[in-house]
Amino acid sequence: MKHVSYLWSQNITEKFKLFKVLLFMKRFYSVLAILLFFFYAPSFAQWTPDSKPDYRKLRYLSEEEMLIPVRTNIDFAETPPPPGNVRLVGEYEPMQAVLIRYPFGIPYTLIRALATDIQVITLVASNNEANTVLSLYQSNNVNTTNCTFLIAPSNSYWTRDYGPWFIFDGNNQPGIVDFPYNRPRPSDNNVPPRVAEHLNINLYGMNLMHTGGNMMSDGFKIGASTDLVYDDNLQLSNAQVAQKMNDYLGIERYDVTIDPLADYIKHIDCWGKYLAPDKILLGQVPPNDPRYNDFEAVANYFATTPSAYGYPYKVYRVYTPGGTPATPYTNSLILNNKVFVPTTGSQHDNAAIAVYQQAMPGYQIVPILHNSGTTRWQNTDALHCRTHEVADLGMLFVEHMPLYGLQTWQDSIQLTAGIIPYTGQELLADSLRIFYSINGQDYNSVSLTQSNESVFGGYLKNYSGNDTIRYFIAAADASGRSIRHPYMGALDPHMFVLGDQMMNDITITPDTLYFIEDRFGNFVIKNQTANEVLIDEIMPIDEDYFVMLPSLPEFPFVLAQGDSLVVEVGIRPGVFALNPNLNYLTFEVGIETNLSNRTITLMVNDQLISQNPETALTNFSVRPNPFSESVVFSFTSLEKQDVELIIFDVQGRRLFSKIVATDSNMSSEIRWNANEHSGLSAKSGLYFYQLKTNNWLHTGKILQY
Repeated sequence: MKHVSYLWSQNITEKFKLFKVLLFMKRFYSVLAILLFFFYAPSFAQWTPDSKPDYRKLRYLSEEEMLIPVRTNIDFAETPPPPGNVRLVGEYEPMQAVLIRYPFGIPYTLIRALATDIQVITLVASNNEANTVLSLYQSNNVNTTNCTFLIAPSNSYWTRDYGPWFIFDGNNQPGIVDFPYNRPRPSDNNVPPRVAEHLNINLYGMNLMHTGGNMMSDGFKIGASTDLVYDDNLQLSNAQVAQKMNDYLGIERYDVTIDPLADYIKHIDCWGKYLAPDKILLGQVPPNDPRYNDFEAVANYFATTPSAYGYPYKVYRVYTPGGTPATPYTNSLILNNKVFVPTTGSQHDNAAIAVYQQAMPGYQIVPILHNSGTTRWQNTDALHCRTHEVADLGMLFVEHMPLYGLQTWQDSIQLTAGIIPYTGQELLADSLRIFYSINGQDYNSVSLTQSNESVFGGYLKNYSGNDTIRYFIAAADASGRSIRHPYMGALDPHMFVLGDQMMNDITITPDTLYFIEDRFGNFVIKNQTANEVLIDEIMPIDEDYFVMLPSLPEFPFVLAQGDSLVVEVGIRPGVFALNPNLNYLTFEVGIETNLSNRTITLMVNDQLISQNPETALTNFSVRPNPFSESVVFSFTSLEKQDVELIIFDVQGRRLFSKIVATDSNMSSEIRWNANEHSGLSAKSGLYFYQLKTNNWLHTGKILQY
């Protein structure tokens, strides 16, 4: 179900509509009308620095162009929407390039900074112009190896406003959604189709008058604009506008707001910016500014409205009083791990940079000073307006609803994530992990395993009640791409707190035993419930031949409230590896109690239990097996050596051993009469044997009936 929210300010909105009507009158009458407007609008008259309409502030090419009425019925060839479940890419997602235009509206300092580590695509009108720009780049120390050119004539350098909007369709294919741009510039309007052709991706046409500076996307089905989108589409109802945004861009919640800036451009990037799915940066003015209440209303809306993650946005404020020097700090560009922020030499520059650093830990914040010339940064026209990122068409995308706040206690916590490699290449299984930290300690990780198509899950364990857990998800694919969610991983992780530990079962620590160099280990069963627990049995599951439990108590065993039981575990040597392609073999020990059946996993280095083939015995046999009273082990030694036979019971207790001295090619045998070292007769059942020399070992089972 689509949702449209609309922040309303009667005073500002009505005056802006009146201003638009007056603006389209003849020049003489429009000037007179504007004077009358401000005479009868005392609240606006208090706001002097940017009150005067200026074609430069409104991003028009000239005053004459500013006076051309905005057409609401521009001829536009609308296409069917993209197929399936559409997703509009957010600005902070992985990018492969940035689109700018010549003649430039940005300084060479920015172009140099962009070209250090990302492709810069420059719109030029011809090959000759491309050669001219290449020479300019070379003379201004721009890294030209990262520079390419797209021959596509344009009218202006506001690539943000007329540039392409990148989407992925329901088939995970990239595409561009075009729209009629709300300025009378046919060449600008033709740029998105040229970019789609250049990138060889699908092009879709949405017949909705719009502008890039007035559109924010979080990448997770939420978008935001000012009510300019309604003003420019008077032939459509608000619901019809929302429907087009949903059909073509996948926007399911469209936050349409007032424009608190009151500079008439009404582009949202002049005062707001998504920094992450759960973070938004908003401008701020002093309390004596007439616009103060409108800025605070917008800030309060986002601070009390759920983000895509389910909790309200984290709202960051940057001081943007306007005037001269300009303070266009929200008009920034995010490119992968860098944020390019416009600065002007204002006394507020350093504070703005500090806000970005606080809001975006791990990112490199790059201030770009531009305060001179006709293209200097303005309060309504800065760095973001004059650049446009190009989405990584083969990006890795992770969709995950994070845990946050206070979570009810659970023995283990399942986390799931949708992971899509838009390249179509294979995900690297070893890279799919959840990294988590408990109470600020070092990060551990657990694997994500596929539960169904594109959906993966993993479990967090070994924490206690009231612990604080920070985590992030990591993935990589065969194309060499990798991604973290959140984007900066451990520098800006998801976080939640567990509630009081409410135990209704035993705890087992650890839940996985690793046998790497040592064949012995243990785990602890603890009763943290309110009552005693009855342990009925502890035994290897299926693979009792490999696992020893040498010190078990008699069952049933009563584990009192608060008590613990240490269970020793051993791995028998000399067993052939079941799968030589694995580094580890996996076994399990089952624990049956009156509350539940539990298991502990044993991860065994296969080298611990592989047979050494260098020196062996031949003609080996065990007869009879099964046996009644005695069993004979026969063999021929290949060299002079001592051979030892050892018999164990199922609990790993050593019952019998005997050593015989042999010579080269000597046939020998050892008989066991089913008695123990103590002289007692062994009970019928399963036993294990080891036959070993100094550098050779063989094990197996025998059964007495």
